[in-house]
Amino acid sequence: MDILLLVIGLILIIVGIVGCVVPGLPGPISGWLGLLVAMLSKVIPMDWQFLSITLLVAIVISVLDYFIPAIGTKKFGGSKYGTYGSIIGLLVGIFAPIPGGILIGPFVGAFIGEYIKNSDAPQATKAAFGSFIGFLVSTGMQLIVSIAFAVLYFRLLSDNWEAIKAIF
Repeated sequence: MDILLLVIGLILIIVGIVGCVVPGLPGPISGWLGLLVAMLSKVIPMDWQFLSITLLVAIVISVLDYFIPAIGTKKFGGSKYGTYGSIIGLLVGIFAPIPGGILIGPFVGAFIGEYIKNSDAPQATKAAFGSFIGFLVSTGMQLIVSIAFAVLYFRLLSDNWEAIKAIF
């Protein structure tokens, strides 16, 4: 059973990394679940403080993922129209049956929102670019956290290697 838990934990860690770049798969939350499942085995001791801190990080990063594109829009001179357009575009992009919808959606949404407000295509493009930069920053943060969770997972394995070898 312990081997199965460690394998499931590894699969969740991998899903966490892949989920940072593939829409529909949860990134850091999956990685955190991998850490939790590994600690449910008898060979890796349960550490509630470690799990609490890593869960908090996973939740914060996952929530920020929805707001950073809108923040990028605002930083590049976008108005509330561009910010709301970015959020609406993200939601449409997640469910759009087109490749790259999650990339295109916030950009197009911010552009449309800004264009509705000002009818100024250069300004709308600048705000849309900010949304795209925000998306890249958000994805990068998720990827860093998910890779850190993978490093922590393998550190747990190496710290408890003697106990793991005993189950084989």
